[in-house]
Parts: sequence; structure tokens; C-alpha cells
Amino acid sequence: MGTEPLRVAVTVLNPSALFELAVPCTVFDGEGYELVLCATEPPGAPLRGPGGLRMQAEHGLEALEEADLIVVPACMMDVGYEPSAELVDALRAAHARGTRIASLCSGAFVLAATGLLDGREAATHWKYADELARRHPRVRVNAQALYIDDGDILTSAGTAAAIDLCLHIVRTDYGTAAAAAVGRRMVVAPHREGDQTQFAPVRPVPAPQSLAPVLDWALARLHEPLTMDQLAQRAGMSLRTFGRHFAREIGATPLRWLNQQRLARARELLETTDLTIDAVAERSGLGTADGLRQHFHRALGTTPAAYRRTFRGQVSAVG
Repeated sequence: MGTEPLRVAVTVLNPSALFELAVPCTVFDGEGYELVLCATEPPGAPLRGPGGLRMQAEHGLEALEEADLIVVPACMMDVGYEPSAELVDALRAAHARGTRIASLCSGAFVLAATGLLDGREAATHWKYADELARRHPRVRVNAQALYIDDGDILTSAGTAAAIDLCLHIVRTDYGTAAAAAVGRRMVVAPHREGDQTQFAPVRPVPAPQSLAPVLDWALARLHEPLTMDQLAQRAGMSLRTFGRHFAREIGATPLRWLNQQRLARARELLETTDLTIDAVAERSGLGTADGLRQHFHRALGTTPAAYRRTFRGQVSAVG
């Protein structure tokens, strides 16, 4: 890549939820990142996991001082976990230094204990949302979002949404093609928008009334001027029924989903080809170069040309 890898410190809580601990260890185990695990307890001290599992972290909280990103996995709410004063102080100090901090699932309770979520919108697993709001009334809890990126602080819902947030971070750091490469390595869908509902599936499973065939058909024709009538007819539904079914299964409106997929296609083309901006706009279905620039400015706060300069060729770094 020509640049130093980003240092990711994952806090191993005691006890720790295994899945949300494994997610960042898997996603950030690549050439673009340097992964370290740390804990409040002394290095090598036994840490508890589910089912009697015992783990060890190689580093103490001093590892947070050199981190570019800190990830706080889920804590074991059913055993009344409370973060230590040392962890709270270390996270506050890291944030003051400008370090990004992300929480996964119930890890939001750890961030809330630091006060870093006060006045912010935060995501957590839907079953913990009421409790988080009760304990920390200054946090604006969003029980629906898969994840929320507030710049220096990022939060996610549980299980699959933890993967979504970590892949979003890779996409932010190295581009959409790099995140797609990690997604392929993990055999998961590479991109779900954070504001999709927590109840939206990672990938629609083919079944009666499933939208999977319609989505595949549309993805192969993003460059064409697709209409909602076409999609509804393809699904064999009325326009109104199709809209309701789409929102329930996908967690977004058909138009929003189409725009998201077209923007993702444009990002991929900018990263992996030498096509002109006009050609990228045409092939992604976003019209003209002016239309593409408007979409990039609204969604990403940048221009297609600047995006290409930033992310061109970086997919191999973390793939």
C-alpha cells in the first residue's frame, strides 16, 4: 500500500461474548491492519467466555494508547457486566487523542458508561435498546439501525450487524472493493447500509414470495432505467404490495435500494477500472457525470475523481 497499517485494538471484556469478539479479529486480520487484543486484567490472566471457555489477551490497556481504532465487543449483559474504571478512563483518554472507537452490540453499554455517547445517536441490539435508554437517558438509542457511523464514534446492533459495521470501517479506510474482498473471504454479503432495519436479512433466501430473483435481475441491469412497475411486474405483485413486501424484506424502499446499489457499483468501477467519469455514471445507472457527482457529494461528501485518487488499487491491501 505504501502506508503503515492501521493499528486496531480489540478490548477483550471479562466475561466476553465470543461471536462479537471474533468478528473484528476476523475482519481486521489483513495486510491493511495490525490487530492487537488487550484487557483490563494483566497480560496472560485468564478471561472468561461462554460455556466455561477460558481466554488470554497478550496486552493490557496500554495498547489503546497506540491504536488508530478501538473495537469494544459485546459484553455479557446476562451476568451483569460492568466496565472497570480503568477501561472507562482508557477509552476516554483514547477518544481525547482522536482515536476512533467502535462498539458492537451490547458493547454500547461500555461506551455509554464513558459518557462518549451522551447526546449522540447510538445503535445496539434491539433487545437491549430499552435498557440502554433507561440506564443512559442522554443517549439517543436507535433500536432499528444496523449500525451508526458518527465519525469518531461508531456503534452497531448484534451478530450479523457487527460484521456490517466492521466491513463499513474497511470500506471507509480502503474502499468498497477492499470491503467486498474481505466479505468474499468471510463468505458474507459485503454491503448493507447502516440505516437498514435490524430485521432485514443479510441476503434474501429464495422461497415463495422471495425477492431474491428480482434483486438479482435488477443488479444485472443497474445501467438500465429501471422502474418500480418493472420490478413489481417481475415479482408478480401489484405496485403497492411490492412496495410493502420490499420494505419488510429488505428494510428500505425499492428506489433507495436501487440508488444504494448503483452508488456501490460506481465506487467499485472507480476503484478497479480506468473508465471515464461519464462511463462510470452510465454503467452504474446514475446517468451523467454531473448526476454521479451529485450522488457522491450527497452520500460521501466527495467527488468521483477525489474518491478514485484515494482508493484506486487498494483492494489488494486487505483482500
